Amino acid sequence: MVDAVVVGSGPNGLSAAIELARKGLRVRVHEAEPTIGGGARSAQLTLPGFVHDVCSAIHPMAAGSPFFRGLPLAQHGLEWIQPDVAFAHPLPDGSAVAAVRSVEETASGLGEDARRYRRLIGPLAEGFSRLLGDVLGPMVRLPRHPLVLARFGWRAALPSSRLPFRGVRARALMAGAAAHSFLPLDAPFSGSFALILSIAAHAVGWPVARGGSQRIADSLAATLRALGGEIVVGDRIASLDQAGPARAVLFDTSPATLERIAADRLPERYRQGLRRFRRGPGVFKIDYALAGPVPWLAPECRRAGTVHVGGTFEEIAAGEAEVYRGGHPERPFVLVAQQSVFDSSRAPPGQHTLWAYCHVPNGSTVDMTGRIEAQIERFAPGFRDLVLARTVAAPRDVAAHNENCAGGDISGGAYDGLQLFARPMLSLDPYATPARDLYLCSSSTPPGAGVHGMCGFGAARSALRRSFRDR
Repeated sequence: MVDAVVVGSGPNGLSAAIELARKGLRVRVHEAEPTIGGGARSAQLTLPGFVHDVCSAIHPMAAGSPFFRGLPLAQHGLEWIQPDVAFAHPLPDGSAVAAVRSVEETASGLGEDARRYRRLIGPLAEGFSRLLGDVLGPMVRLPRHPLVLARFGWRAALPSSRLPFRGVRARALMAGAAAHSFLPLDAPFSGSFALILSIAAHAVGWPVARGGSQRIADSLAATLRALGGEIVVGDRIASLDQAGPARAVLFDTSPATLERIAADRLPERYRQGLRRFRRGPGVFKIDYALAGPVPWLAPECRRAGTVHVGGTFEEIAAGEAEVYRGGHPERPFVLVAQQSVFDSSRAPPGQHTLWAYCHVPNGSTVDMTGRIEAQIERFAPGFRDLVLARTVAAPRDVAAHNENCAGGDISGGAYDGLQLFARPMLSLDPYATPARDLYLCSSSTPPGAGVHGMCGFGAARSALRRSFRDR
């Protein structure tokens, strides 16, 4: 008999298992798929020799994670590569704006907004580690660094359209970062995503994992096994009986999966709350094998790990608003990662991978291939001529890779309204369920999506308080 069972081996499930194992508990992780990792997996999706990230690709939150910093992940094979430019944003005039590690250098490219950027972002970047410790945790609690959080918080509550920037370049830079929220850019708190991701670019960078995002999951798994933990793959848990006897079961799953598996252990009122949890928009993703690097017009884009493709703030805002209304924009915002520019292990010599997706309504069946490629071609003429092969993942395919991504939602649920804070519902302990031995540890709990392990860490701490007080 083990002390704790974790259902799901994404970064949060593995992090929960590690935190429990560090307290001397016997832990077993069950993974339904043949490989571990959840959203941090890599595979040959196009041609032999090309390594593609199945879901997450760029990792500012992993590099800054308070939990990951305390783990010996480098000893288990994880190596971060920092692109020269954290993220770049091409503009219709052929130029681009870029975020680099230096606040001063980034600000110097923002024209009339340079001073505003320095004054807002500079102090927050200096206090990033303290800020992240408060941001990446349960929302309903006393902050450890209230002054730093207050400086961030009142701006973060704004729509990204209301951030204090006036020029085309700075507003475009903010639009690309804000669009990671899957929210309309005039929605409250969309500014928080723009700020935290911009700050991270200066404080910890936007790195890629050498060899693929799978290396993150593999290093977490190796850490767990070194602590005596066990991982079973290809084992889909359909009932609590199947999980076996344990003092606690932690679910790195969607609320819907928790509700289905533990239906007879949870009161109806709590189950209704889980069923009310809303999914966010989906993604339409394409992985490319390329004959060469993307021929971006702007040199900053050729040096960037991430490129936000969409044009001006107004263009991106219009596209994201259309997705939120249930439509499919002709010119979508396209998130592009070009890991092989910095990691030669991703493709054969002289060739490259490319990772790209756009937002679509949850469960969409519309083929966005042509629109994505038109957007990239707009800022990189000749791109299509380099395509050796492509693999398309519509929302149903994204969900097939990872059951947590229902309808193509890779964020663990929508971030609009109260659900930004109440994940999966408003509670002083959002990880705990009414059943004292059952917990939720996925990105449907605070702080939400991202490869940082903090949802799993928070759930493990909850379990230690309630189910393992003796530890």
